[in-house]
Amino acid sequence: MNANPTKVRQYYKFIRFMLKYWNSDIFRQTSDVALNELVDEDSEHEFRQSPEELVEDLKNMGPTYIKLGQLLSTRPDLLPDEYLEALANLQDNVSPVPFEELKQVIEEDLGTKISKAFKTFDEKPIASASIGQVHHAELLSGKPVAVKVQRPGIKKQFIEDLDTLTDMAEMAVKHLEMAKTYALDEVFEELRHILINELDYRKEAQNLKTLGKNLEYFKHLLIPQPVLDYSSSRVITMEFVTGRKITSLSPLRRLGNDFSELVDELVEAYLQQIINDGFAHADPHPGNIKFTEDNKIALIDLGMVARFTPQLQEQLIELLLALSNSNGEQTAATLLKMSEFTEDSDKIRFRKTVSNVIMESENSRAKDLQTGRILIQLNRLAINTQIRLPVEINILGKILLNLDQIVAQLDPEFDLRAAIQKNVHEIMRKKMLNDLKPENFFSMLIESKNLLEHLPERLNRITQNLAENEFKIQIDAIDEKRVTDGFQKVANRITLGLIIAATIIGAAMLMQVPSDFTIFGYPGLAMVFFMLAAIGGIVLSYVIIFRDENLNNKK
Repeated sequence: MNANPTKVRQYYKFIRFMLKYWNSDIFRQTSDVALNELVDEDSEHEFRQSPEELVEDLKNMGPTYIKLGQLLSTRPDLLPDEYLEALANLQDNVSPVPFEELKQVIEEDLGTKISKAFKTFDEKPIASASIGQVHHAELLSGKPVAVKVQRPGIKKQFIEDLDTLTDMAEMAVKHLEMAKTYALDEVFEELRHILINELDYRKEAQNLKTLGKNLEYFKHLLIPQPVLDYSSSRVITMEFVTGRKITSLSPLRRLGNDFSELVDELVEAYLQQIINDGFAHADPHPGNIKFTEDNKIALIDLGMVARFTPQLQEQLIELLLALSNSNGEQTAATLLKMSEFTEDSDKIRFRKTVSNVIMESENSRAKDLQTGRILIQLNRLAINTQIRLPVEINILGKILLNLDQIVAQLDPEFDLRAAIQKNVHEIMRKKMLNDLKPENFFSMLIESKNLLEHLPERLNRITQNLAENEFKIQIDAIDEKRVTDGFQKVANRITLGLIIAATIIGAAMLMQVPSDFTIFGYPGLAMVFFMLAAIGGIVLSYVIIFRDENLNNKK
C-alpha cells in the first residue's frame, strides 16, 4: 500500500466515510433484506444520517464518489425513497466549472478558438455532472449542438481515488470473510474499467454511432449523433435534443396520451440490444432519458455500455423467457447453467429460493418495479449460496431496473413480462434470419469444407485400426488394478494381524506347560512365540506408518 502524504489523506477520507456509514441503519436495512421477499417500500424507517447529509458527504469526497452516488440513485432496491431522491440531485446539480477553465480545454482539444469553431456558444451550462458539463452551441452552419466538456484534471483525480478504492478492497478481501465472499476487489476492478472508459469521450462518440445504427428502424427513439470533427477525448459535440427528463412528465400529459405503443417500442429496443446486438446502453436511468415534445424518447449519455457474447445472448434468451413465464424452476436451472461453483455451493437452497421469489412476483406490473429488482436479488442470493453468476446478470438487472422506472412513468399498468415474452420471440426470429446472412453462411461453409476435406483421412485411419485390432477407447475411470491392489494389501494386513494375535494366545497357553528349556525363568517355547509376535507387530506397525505408498499418487 502506498504511504505518501496524498495517499494517506485519501485513505483517511475513505475510512472516515466508511466508519460513519458502515453501521448506519441505511445499509443495515439493505443487508438485512430477506432474499426470498421483495423490499417493502411502504415501511417507515428512521436513520441517524439525513439524505442531505449523505449527499453532502459524497460531494465532499470528490467526483469519483459523486459517480458512485449517481449509481446508487438508480437502485431503489437498495435505499429508501428519500435517499434516492436526494442522490438523484447529484446527476444534474453538481457545481459547474468556471467557463474560462473549460474554454482552455475546448480550444486545446479542438486546436482552434471557440469563436472560430462555433457560431454561438452559451457559457452557462445546461447540465453539470461529476465528470463533465454540457453547453448549448451552434455550428457555423447554424445547426444546434450540445457540447460536453470534461472537467480539467478529472482523469487524474479519478485514477487516484480508484487506486485508493482498489487498495482498500484488496485489504478487505485479505482480512474480511464478507469482502471475500462478495469479491470486492473484482467489483472495484470492474468499476475502474467502466469509469476509465467513461473518461474517454471518443469511445462515447463511437458508442453513439453504433447504437444509432442498431436502432435506426425504431421511429419513436432518438440517439443524438456525434459531430466527429468537433470531438476529442475530452470534448464531445453531438446533435442537440430538446426535451425534458422523463420523470418530470406532468400527470395531465400522461392522462391525455396513450404511451403504450411507445413503451412497447422502448422495451423491444432494449431487448434487441441485449439479445441480438450484444451491445446495450447500460445506464438508462431517468437522467439519461429525455422525452421530446413530439412524444419521442431520446437516449443520451452513452459513456457506459454493456457487451454480451453470442453464447451469453442465447442463455439470456432462456432466462428472460423463464422470467416472463414466471417459471421459477426454469429460471434457477438457467442461472445455474451459467454459473461457476465451489465445494460450498448450495444449489438446493438456491433453486428453492429462486422459485419462491418468482412465484411471489408473478402478477406484478410496471409500477411495482419488479423485473430488474428480482434479477439483482437473485444475484445477491447466488453470492450468499456460494454460486458465482456472470457479472452480465447484474448488469442486465440494472438495465431492467432502470427500464422499470421509465416504463412506470409512462404506463404504470404496463405488463413488462408479457412484453418481454412477445418481443423475445420476435427478436429470436430476426436473429435466426440474421444468422442466414451470406457472411454467416460462408463461415459455416468453410467449416463444412474443412470437415469434408479431413473426413476420408480420419475414416481411413479408424477402419485401419479396427482391421488391425489396434482400435482403442480410452476412458478416464477408476483404475481397476489400483483398487484390487488396495484390497489385497488390506486383506494381507488383516491376515498377518490374526496370525500375530494367534501366536500371542498360543504363547500365553504354553506358559502353563512346564519345560526344562527356559528363558528368563519362563518356558522357552512360549517366550520364543512372544518375541516372534512382538517382532511381527513392530514390523507391521513400521510398514503401515512409514512405508505405505499413497494410492492416490501411485501410477
